Amino acid sequence: MTAISLRQQKIIGFALVLAFAALTRFINLGRPDELVFDEVYYVDGARDFLTSGVELDKGAAEFIVHPPIGKWAIALGIQVFGDSPFGWRFSGAVVGLLSIALIFLITRKLFHSYFLSITGAALMALDGLHLVMSRTALLDIFLSFFILLAFYLVIMNRLWLAGIVMGLALATKWSALYVLAALGIYLLIRNRKILLTPIQFGLVPLFVYLISWTGWFLSDNGWSRNYSINPITSWLHYHREMLNFHTGLTTEHSYEASAWNWLILGRPTSFFYATPKSCGSDSCSQEVLAMGTPLLWWVGLVSLFIGIGYFIYRRERSAGLILMFFCASYLPWLAFPERTTFYFYSIAFQPFMILMIIYAISKALENPELRSVRKKYVIAGTSLIALCFAYFFPLFVGGVMTYQDWYSRMWFTSWI
Repeated sequence: MTAISLRQQKIIGFALVLAFAALTRFINLGRPDELVFDEVYYVDGARDFLTSGVELDKGAAEFIVHPPIGKWAIALGIQVFGDSPFGWRFSGAVVGLLSIALIFLITRKLFHSYFLSITGAALMALDGLHLVMSRTALLDIFLSFFILLAFYLVIMNRLWLAGIVMGLALATKWSALYVLAALGIYLLIRNRKILLTPIQFGLVPLFVYLISWTGWFLSDNGWSRNYSINPITSWLHYHREMLNFHTGLTTEHSYEASAWNWLILGRPTSFFYATPKSCGSDSCSQEVLAMGTPLLWWVGLVSLFIGIGYFIYRRERSAGLILMFFCASYLPWLAFPERTTFYFYSIAFQPFMILMIIYAISKALENPELRSVRKKYVIAGTSLIALCFAYFFPLFVGGVMTYQDWYSRMWFTSWI
């Protein structure tokens, strides 16, 4: 019997992580079998794109506050699998799975260690927030994926492609603009290409963003389409109104959460809650709770401080780049304390929190004499995170449980 080579073992290990991630993301993807939270807006927009190329409300122009790409991605799943819960959520599950593969590739490039790469992929697969966002037809998982893909392309020095991908991120949600600006400034300083960098991370993303609105330009029915005889003037007017909406959004919501408490899981977002009669008890609960795996996120918070300390002390480029993407995806939200915000927005920086955990582990493994025993600690810690993930798993996938079982998972009153 032929022994399995080390290379084959590594391939099998990576395949097992991806298989686990795929199973948790695709099994019962159609549960709940109804629109949850903001799916009501984005699935409706995806349907309109498939039928009209532009978003409408009962045949009339509809004012929409987010660009088209994320909804086109949702529309692709509907086109392939039908207008069903599985079809709505299929594209998000795919990019969620691809994000885990990307984390593996990024850590291999940055740290040159299979152990760290497989750990990073495993931690991503074990995060409850990433799982929930992968199983829900919202825009944020696409935003997160495009930003992470741009990061990968930057470290691979594929800057033209990175500019294109950042255009796709911007055409999903405007919050990508902060990352785009930070990345452009960073590369301008690093590469000192005064003419090239503004094209790669200015004109190219703008062109991609403009192309994403093709359906609106080709239609006569889009909101503000006929504001002026000049379509660009109409388009700019539309964007002024979108900007007014985003800067003035202060509507109270029972699950709003200020950005300062995202990292400590102060107020997770409940996407769905029901009280079915099928759990073998008089009182049952079913919830989809957008919440990170608690132990993982609290380790991530500590790792961020470790990473900041090492960056200040050693000025390592990898730590600086990870921190830059993290800060550009997170810190701007702190500047708008009055705006209505939600914890699940943090999926945009969640991959960089995972990368910072891996960075902190890499520092712990630098001493060759202690590496073996510390790897065992990492494996033990990952196992504890896996147990924590398993405990909260029913909340991530809309599992039905007794009310008592549900309540036992509400560790803090702010989670209810």
